[in-house]
Formats: sequence, C-alpha cells, structure tokens
Amino acid sequence: MAHTILKIPFLSTITTAAVKFSKSSLHGNGRRICQCSSPLSTSQVQQRQPQIRSPQLVALEYADLSIPHIVCEELGATRVRQHVNPLSSTLSFPVEVPDWNDVFEDPNLPLVVDIGSGSGRFVMWLAKRNHGSKNYMGLEIRKKLVTRAEKWAKELALNNIHFVFANATISFKELISTYPGPLMLVSILCPDPHFKKRHHKRRIIQKPLVEAITDTLMPGGHVFIQSDVLEVAIDMRNYFDAESAKLVFESDLESDNEGWLLSNPMGIRTEREIHAEFEGAKIYRRIYRKLS
Repeated sequence: MAHTILKIPFLSTITTAAVKFSKSSLHGNGRRICQCSSPLSTSQVQQRQPQIRSPQLVALEYADLSIPHIVCEELGATRVRQHVNPLSSTLSFPVEVPDWNDVFEDPNLPLVVDIGSGSGRFVMWLAKRNHGSKNYMGLEIRKKLVTRAEKWAKELALNNIHFVFANATISFKELISTYPGPLMLVSILCPDPHFKKRHHKRRIIQKPLVEAITDTLMPGGHVFIQSDVLEVAIDMRNYFDAESAKLVFESDLESDNEGWLLSNPMGIRTEREIHAEFEGAKIYRRIYRKLS
C-alpha cells in the first residue's frame, strides 16, 4: 500500500495510508469481488454488488474523526446552497472580531486558516493531529455549514479550532490582523469556480484578498491553493505569481512540467478533492512561501 509523507516543514510530519479503490473492484463492505468463474453475467454481478461511491471514500478517509453519526438537532440533514453570491449586500460587511482567548485555549500558537472550509472536516482532521502546537480557523460563507462545524468541533473537544461565518474577501485582513500569534498557512482549496464570465468577479481569489494574505503571512509562511478546474487554478496561480516580490513557489516539492504539485502534501484530501479524483479529474496544486 502506498504512503504519502507530509514533508512541508511548517507542519508535523504525518504518514497516512493512501486508500485507492477502483470503481469495479470493491463493493459496499470493502471486500474484493470474487474473480472466480461464475454463471452470473457482469451486469448481474454489478447489480448484486453495490459499487463504492465517493461519499463512502470520504467517510473512510475521515473515519477517525468519528463524526458521521453526530446529529445536529437544529439543522438535521443540513441542506445548503452550493453557490453563494459573495457580492450580496448581506455579505458586504466585516464580521465582528472574536475574543481570541474565548475561541482558542492558547491564542499565541501559529495559525492555519482555511478559506472556504465547507463542512470543516479538513481542518478538524488537521487540528486533531496538531493539538497543542497550532490553531486552525475555517472561514465559510454558508452559515449552516459553520453552525454544524462548530457543533462537531465541540463534540470532538477540539479547543484549537474555530469556524467563522464570513466573506473572506471582506473580513480576512481585519480578523487576522488582530490575532496574537503568527499566521503560518492559508489554504484555498477547490473554491467555487463561478464558470460564467460575468460571474468571475464573484471568485474568492481577487487582488485585495491576495494582498491581504501576503501582507499578514509570517516570513516563511505558506499559501496552499488547489482546484480541479484548470481555468480556476490558472487564475489563482496568476494572482499569487504576481506577488513574486514577497512570495516564491515552493520548489522543494515534486511537481510536473507545468509547475503543479504531483500530490497533496497535507496528509489528508478535502472532500471535493476525493470526489473529483474518484471521477478521474486532475487536481492542480501550488504552494507558495513568503520570503523572509
């Protein structure tokens, strides 16, 4: 079984088994379908043996969080809009800055921020493994997801993570500038692509946010971007490449001829990443380091 080694110096080294499945080699309980002779046709076997689906892969990858069983009484099954307009008037004001002593046990620890944290599983997984050494904050524009993530974090007794319902474009700099500790990593992973040209202005990566991230990042800190949509990945790349006076591409990690990282260095994939790779999509990744 292959293993992925997290080599980025700003995170603790993590080894995680890389779980790989083919669509036709596994059924629902994870055992291989018998390859011996059978009078059943292929279609009959497929009907009898339910194929593994990407949500099952998500559950497997995040199994040690043990949160699928946790029911949010206020939200139930939690149905949310997939696309939110960040230019809406209701999202045009900065959020209130929290009392960092209330949300983190030690607010002086280095901070990792995930912009567009979605369900929050990705940063919760990291927070659980780096308890006592790093704090984590998820910024999400869909309020129901933030409410549920906060309940999950409380259930898991994680006191080094906090979720904020916020438009990062508006609130990022004000939030981070008040944080007592250093900002060591910002991740923006598979953001909403807003495909229509007239909606490109809704994309999360815009010059003001890129400048805010660059300015508040600690020397030696990192920015991790990725997307399963090449157009969006190139758009993000162009914005951060333009900050070359302060940021450099982290060339120590293995990449292809186009400059995209060959693997995810974080030790865990996002849910969107799992779904996309299950469907055969390529993930385009870049990591930047702030110059000292």
